[in-house]
Amino acid sequence: MPGGELCWMSAVELSRGIAAGEISPVDVVEAVLKRVRECNPKINAVVTLLEEEARREAERVEEEAKRGVRRPMFGVPVTIKDNILTKGVRTTFGSKMFENFVPKEDAILVERLKEAGAIILGKTNLPEFALIPITDNLLFGATRNPWDLERTPGGSSGGAAAAVASGICPVAIGNDGGGSIRIPSALCGVYGFKPSLGRVPSCHDIPVFLDMVSNGPITRTVADAALVMDVISGPDERDRLSLPAVGFSYLERLDEGVEGKRFAYSPNLGYATVEPEVEELTRRAASSFEKSGAEVEEVKVDIPNLEGEMVTLVVAEVVAMIGDRLEEWKSVAYPLYLSFLPLADTLSFRDYIKVRVRREELWDSVRKIFEKYDFLLTPTTAVPAFKLEEGMGPTEIAGTPVGPLGWMPFTYPFNFTGQPAASIPCGFTKNGLPVGLQIVGRRHDDLGVLQASRAFEKVNPWRDKKPPL
Repeated sequence: MPGGELCWMSAVELSRGIAAGEISPVDVVEAVLKRVRECNPKINAVVTLLEEEARREAERVEEEAKRGVRRPMFGVPVTIKDNILTKGVRTTFGSKMFENFVPKEDAILVERLKEAGAIILGKTNLPEFALIPITDNLLFGATRNPWDLERTPGGSSGGAAAAVASGICPVAIGNDGGGSIRIPSALCGVYGFKPSLGRVPSCHDIPVFLDMVSNGPITRTVADAALVMDVISGPDERDRLSLPAVGFSYLERLDEGVEGKRFAYSPNLGYATVEPEVEELTRRAASSFEKSGAEVEEVKVDIPNLEGEMVTLVVAEVVAMIGDRLEEWKSVAYPLYLSFLPLADTLSFRDYIKVRVRREELWDSVRKIFEKYDFLLTPTTAVPAFKLEEGMGPTEIAGTPVGPLGWMPFTYPFNFTGQPAASIPCGFTKNGLPVGLQIVGRRHDDLGVLQASRAFEKVNPWRDKKPPL
């Protein structure tokens, strides 16, 4: 099978083909390594490449397959975001303070991926400490969007989304504390799934986005995300927030459909300013759920806007994490961060507690939406990918000034609530830039979000759309 074709196969197809002896995992690894050599100099997605390790693992998988061993992700190349611990492999968090940090253990999800037969290809780029929704740092530089190399892939899992979109790997693992899986997935035209808080256990993470962040998959198909969730979800005593096992396979139940389900579409959540072309594409995409037998209604919602609280949370937690090394960090920090540090001097513990109070107010508002509807649909971002030179993003949308998070107002509310959410590719702007539609599910209804995503994928397939790299 040609190497180029192997690069664009799904994880489900690869694992089944390898188990059946129809595909060689050695060929798969060589194909994706070739793709890395072709694409990575242009997009800067993979910052640590495990070339020889991946080759050795592919040979081991091939021998196991010949002996009849079967694993759910047999021989599937996977990348890991560079703030997730990988035993014996440098993990920098995108920061010069951790430039030479090599963990002595794997994150729980990395343990599970290895046990499932996945091949760890390398680590992907992120902003320093994954704090902002673009992907740039002083260690590795900026990641570029495969659809337009002058534009951002979003963040903070920008390297992960760019790698999947460009055919480097079928699966990338990222994490999402305010939209960091969904935002880059939308801007790069791939599928990103943020599980419910606690669905995928973690431990020993840096203490930022506390009780907000979920690890999850970025893929080119919904089935691949379901496969990954079968592998990495489930309880672990090392994570006191980890949820009980669901008792079923996400992949096996993926195609049950959404007939009779009720979808609410909100173009703005009551406070957002959205680029008209993005709103038009997402509204049209939302209505297509009717083709799957669901009911779709555009609704007016009025939920609290916690943009200020999100900034307070991040600034307070990162300064607390750095502790007495603050002055040292200032000398090596990503320059954009320095403008936020004066805010830290004005914050008190009362301000931090107020964020928690506002979080409960948000949940009271969101909960009422889900008393009537099974799913909430919104744009994933208010704009498509913007030029790298715009830094943190546009300060004006459709002629209206917006705050620093104004272009990404739809994702972080559902980190505060802990609900499962996904970004699905739903079309392209006139300039050929991808746009994402967000699906938010009821609390703990990860299966429902995956099923809704799959129903949309059947009606509006996106898999064959590839960037012009």
